[in-house]
Amino acid sequence: RAAVAQATETLRFAAGNFYINDKPTGAVVGQQPFGGGRASGTNDKAGSAQNLLRWTSPRSIKENFVPPTVHSYPHMG
Repeated sequence: RAAVAQATETLRFAAGNFYINDKPTGAVVGQQPFGGGRASGTNDKAGSAQNLLRWTSPRSIKENFVPPTVHSYPHMG
């Protein structure tokens, strides 16, 4: 157990996922985000909003179902 504690402390900032007595593949999306860091990969974590934004072009759309009848502003007099 001491070796696991030491490895956990040593790899604290170096390992995205740290497996103990388990296969090193198959991270659970949304629970164990991993996608590389530093010079490895794009650093986009699977299941995260950052990953989604990498593949989309976000935009806002406003639709008015009641067209305005007055086109002036109060400060216009």
